[in-house]
Amino acid sequence: MPSALSFYLIGHPIGHSMSPYIHKRLFGISGLQASYSAVDIPPDRLSEELPRLLKKAEGLNVTIPHKQAVIPFLDGLGECAGVYRSVNTIKVDKNGCFGYNTDAKGFILALEGAGIPLFGRVALLGCGGVGRTFACEAAAAGCRIVNAVRPSSIPSAESLRSFVLGLYPDTDYEIVLIDRLKGEFDLLINATPVGMYPDSGQMPVKKEVLSGAAAVFDAVYNPAETELLKAAKANGAKALGGMSMLVLQAAEAHRIWYGAAFEKTGIEELVEDAVREMERHFRG
Repeated sequence: MPSALSFYLIGHPIGHSMSPYIHKRLFGISGLQASYSAVDIPPDRLSEELPRLLKKAEGLNVTIPHKQAVIPFLDGLGECAGVYRSVNTIKVDKNGCFGYNTDAKGFILALEGAGIPLFGRVALLGCGGVGRTFACEAAAAGCRIVNAVRPSSIPSAESLRSFVLGLYPDTDYEIVLIDRLKGEFDLLINATPVGMYPDSGQMPVKKEVLSGAAAVFDAVYNPAETELLKAAKANGAKALGGMSMLVLQAAEAHRIWYGAAFEKTGIEELVEDAVREMERHFRG
């Protein structure tokens, strides 16, 4: 491949994302000379800005709120992106622009690396953004899903349930208000931004809920150990933050873009380094 390749992250708002740090490190490990830049694109400017980027990029990452909005601009979708109707990675080559979803792969690999099985009764907090991927993967694994949301999110949760049942009709999928969540869970997944820096003192559920959770995965990666994870550990549950998923889904994007392969130890070191870089940036 030629040198000085250009890659971008698009979303709104972007704020300070760890993605440029992670992707630049992955390019370095691969020995590939490339640039990676974050571009804030408001929804009303996507139709103008995205085609311009696609003309000069070898690849893009896509974050909220554009994961579905980019689909009409693409020439085709990979299997996972096509099924979930959600794109977080775009590959541009001589054949066109193609959308992929690496969130699912990153999620599954992160759980496997932490020894957390995806099975049984799963509590899913939230129903937006990456929550769609979590719900679909849990359904694909045959899990019983309890989707806990705020009252204002009930319509979105019902839409997500219909979408999941359209893919996996036999799924046991219950929707409850988040402040009424209770019971025993093999895994509790936080797909909400509650607990994210700078509001890191918050938790999406009360501590009592965690007494019935065998394992907890928090998609929030800043801070590395959220209040939710601290409470889970205090109850003896396995607990995993979102940084490993972020790095693993980024590595999968590099595989799609140019066939990269990374050693497990290299990925583990990058996760640790990314946490330190995040702490340095946000908390000095």
